[in-house]
Amino acid sequence: MSRTWSFSDSMEEAIEAAGSPLDLMRNLGVGRFTKVPDEYTHWIEEQRAWRESVAFADQSYHMTDFRVSGPDAEQFLADHAVNSFEGFTVGKAKQLVVANPNGDFIGDAILFHEEEDAYLSVGAAAAHNWLLYNAETGDYDVEASLQGRPAATREDPENYRFQVQGPDAVDVMREAADDDLPDLNFFNFETISIDGHDVNLLRHGMAGEAGFEFWGPYEEGDAVRDAILEAGEDYDIRRLGALSYQTANVILGWLPLVVPAIYGDEMEDYREWLDVGRGLLSVGGSFDSDDISDYYVTPVELGYGHIINFDHDFVGKEALEEEIDNPERKKVTLEWDGDDLVDVYGSLFEDGETKKYVNLPHPRDAACHYDEVRADGEVVGVSTDKSYVYNERKLLSLAVVDTEYAEPGTEVTLTWGEPDGGENNPAVERHEETTITATVAPAPYGQDKR
Repeated sequence: MSRTWSFSDSMEEAIEAAGSPLDLMRNLGVGRFTKVPDEYTHWIEEQRAWRESVAFADQSYHMTDFRVSGPDAEQFLADHAVNSFEGFTVGKAKQLVVANPNGDFIGDAILFHEEEDAYLSVGAAAAHNWLLYNAETGDYDVEASLQGRPAATREDPENYRFQVQGPDAVDVMREAADDDLPDLNFFNFETISIDGHDVNLLRHGMAGEAGFEFWGPYEEGDAVRDAILEAGEDYDIRRLGALSYQTANVILGWLPLVVPAIYGDEMEDYREWLDVGRGLLSVGGSFDSDDISDYYVTPVELGYGHIINFDHDFVGKEALEEEIDNPERKKVTLEWDGDDLVDVYGSLFEDGETKKYVNLPHPRDAACHYDEVRADGEVVGVSTDKSYVYNERKLLSLAVVDTEYAEPGTEVTLTWGEPDGGENNPAVERHEETTITATVAPAPYGQDKR
C-alpha cells in the first residue's frame, strides 16, 4: 500500500507517496470550474445564442494570470515558447505554447503584450507554473508573478474578463461603447470606454463566430457587464453559464487540458519546486496505460505547426524540428454515432448493468479525460475533451489519432467507460464499458467566421 500525501507536498513528494504519477492522478474527480452558475436560462438556448444572436461569457474565475516584466521579459518568453516574437508589439496578443526539452506539450495560454517589457498571459496553470519556475530559477532580469484560478483560491481576481460572441456581437459592442469602436485586426487590442470606464478590448471570438474579449479592474466589472447586457437587450443577448461556455472549445478544435509533459527525469527539479496543490490534474476515461508518457501529446500533434517558429532557440526546439514535417499523429474531431448514444441512455431503462452515463452537454469526470480510440482491432489514438453542441445536433470530441486514421470520413470505435467500471472513482457510477462508433472530421470542426 502506498503511503499518503498531502497538498503541502511538492509534486515529486506526492508522486513518491502515491507510487507513480498515474496512481496520483487517477480517480480524483473534477474540481470547481468557475463561480458562474451552470445555466442562466438553458444551456441549449445559450449555445444557440452564439450562432443566432449574441452570447455573453464571464471568464473571470477559471483561468490563471501570469505576469512577467523587465528588460529580459521578451528574451525569457522566447527561450521557453515555440512562438516567434518578431513584430510582437504592444497591443498584440498570441497563443503562447510551451514544451518540455523533449518537445512534448506542457501547456498553452493567451499572451498579451500590454506595455513595453511587460506581458500578461491568461490561461490554464500548466504553462504558467513552468514559466514561473524558470523565471525564479533562471538568469533573467525579470519580475514574475502568478495569480491562481479564483474559483479555486476563493479570492477575487485582479481583472474581470468578459467575452461577447455571435453574429450580433460587433453591433452590441458598438451600442455599448462610449465612442466609435476601433477597427481591430484579429488578436489585436486597444483601450476603449464603456460606461465611463477604460476597457481593454481584444478582437477575438469562440465557436467560430465573431466577437471580442475585454478586461479591466475587477471592481469595475459589474458596471461594464451591465452596460453590455443593456446594449444587447434588443439583440436577444444570452449569458453563458458554465455548461454552455465549456462546449465551444470542441468547435474551435482547441484542447483546454491534457496531461502536461512534466513527469520525466529531465523535469525532476521542476517537480520538486512545484506544489502539488497547484500542479495536480486528474485523469479519467477508458484509456489506461501504466506509462505516463502515453498520455503526452506534442504541439505538432495538436495542430500548432503554424505557431512553431524555428527563428530562435527555445526549449524543445530540436525535437520539434525532427517531428514537424512527419508527425505520427494528428488532432481530429470525432462525431459520435447517435444510435450508439441512444443505446447508452436506453440501458438506464433495461435490466442488468448500465452503460456509463453521458452527462450533457459536457460529459466530464476528470480534468484530463482520455478514451481509447480503436481501429482494425488496435488502439490508434485517444479521444479527449467532448461536448454535445445543439447547433450541430452532434456529440463531438477532440482526438489525437495515428495519421493513417486521420482522414475525414474514417470510421473508428471509442471505448466508453472506466477500466474498473467506476468502482474506484467516487465521481462515476458503477457501469460496464461499451463501444461507440465515431467518424473522423476536421479540427476545427466548423466554418471560422471570426
